[in-house]
Amino acid sequence: MSTVEKYFDLVDQSQQQFIETLREIVAIPSVSSDASRRGDVVRMGEWLQARWEAVGAVCKRVEPGKQQLQGEELDLPPVILGQYGNDPNKKTVLVYGHYDVQPALLEDGWETDPFTLVEKEDKLVGRGSTDDKGPVLGWLLCVETHKQAGIELPVNLKFCWEGMEESGSEGLDAVIVAEADKWFKGTDVVCISDNYWLGTKKPCLTHGLRGVSYFHLQVEGPGADLHSGVFGGTVHEPMVDLVHLLAKLVDSKGRIQVPGIYDQVMPVTDDEERTYEGLEFSHSALASDLKRDVIIHGEERDTLKHRWRFPTLSIHGVEGAFYSPGDKTVIPSRVRGKFSLRTVPNMEPEKVAQLVTRYLEDEFAKLNSKNKMTVIETHAGRWWYSSPDHPNFKAGARATEKVYGVKPDLTREGGSIPVTLTFEENLGVNVLLLPMGAADDGAHSINEKIDKRNFIQGIKLLGAYLHEVAETDMAAAA
Repeated sequence: MSTVEKYFDLVDQSQQQFIETLREIVAIPSVSSDASRRGDVVRMGEWLQARWEAVGAVCKRVEPGKQQLQGEELDLPPVILGQYGNDPNKKTVLVYGHYDVQPALLEDGWETDPFTLVEKEDKLVGRGSTDDKGPVLGWLLCVETHKQAGIELPVNLKFCWEGMEESGSEGLDAVIVAEADKWFKGTDVVCISDNYWLGTKKPCLTHGLRGVSYFHLQVEGPGADLHSGVFGGTVHEPMVDLVHLLAKLVDSKGRIQVPGIYDQVMPVTDDEERTYEGLEFSHSALASDLKRDVIIHGEERDTLKHRWRFPTLSIHGVEGAFYSPGDKTVIPSRVRGKFSLRTVPNMEPEKVAQLVTRYLEDEFAKLNSKNKMTVIETHAGRWWYSSPDHPNFKAGARATEKVYGVKPDLTREGGSIPVTLTFEENLGVNVLLLPMGAADDGAHSINEKIDKRNFIQGIKLLGAYLHEVAETDMAAAA
């Protein structure tokens, strides 16, 4: 029996013990967006530090600063840095994850207490089970199992656990920048397990994420709200101007109307076209998840392209307008529309902001309105793209095939994981996204779960990946 097979065997024998450990940490309601739960978030970070130190890791607790939250000044949760092994003859892998979770209340529609892990039809249901406590725990259980089996970990393992990911990762970037040539020095590759399979049956590796630029479009008119019966038809109404402008941003087929916005988009190559073949994705499954067929595109690959590799623009809401139940005949004096634009290679956020602002200014000028219009960019996160031919990805692919018996899908995602780019830019090494959970896990939603299969096989996958990295020539980068 090989060392990897011995590791797999012990993982199988320890399944129930692993589930009980996951149950223990799901019970810690580490909700970073709730000031009243800040103590629980810190407790979760301390649990991880203590458990890693118990297995022999050297840890460093970093206090990233303070924040204002719900009228209180609070210490940000600690960033827990650690290292297991320091052999100069071994490669060094840095792994990242987060120990905070989204809010969850039984009255939101959960079938069971969100902070009590429930085994239900081979599903492990509980807040944080898949996002991201399951994967974070998986790395710890991987190391503990190696030690229990008497198997030497084939790499040096560094880790970075944060407690603010669900609240914008406040304070994390500064920690990474400060520690890039200190704690993180010597890192060969990075691996993050904080995303999901494309479907529910076939594993994947993720090599691209879209960026996001968020805008507020404000229109100001009279000095106070007005009565529509008195002033309707006699003044330029901010809401009318705003609705007109928002409608000019994107058409009913999802195509962005801002001139020049597609000019920077990386062309689709023949090699890329081949990556869409054989993926575990169907319109019928998507329509089922949506509870209604409202899909724009006729071909599955076109849907994936518009999710992964083309820019999209979504309108999110209007601030300052009447939205309560019932009727109110008010003309709001100031309204602010909110929309975001998902960016892709090779779009530059600064150019995107210029194009959006110029277009809206031109469209507003056509209205001949006496109101004042302002475009405010509130966020500009860059996209991330990596070659799936990099040795780090090849190691991940071999590990996946060893555990699941199939070649993984190569996917990109429509959302953003900003820390991916932060690590790549500051450490100068390749980053692999190696998901544990499935597409239907319901992260952020009610009844969040991770399938028992994904949790247990995922722990095997993390270990197999470390063994593959140890045997891979990372200097042969594509």
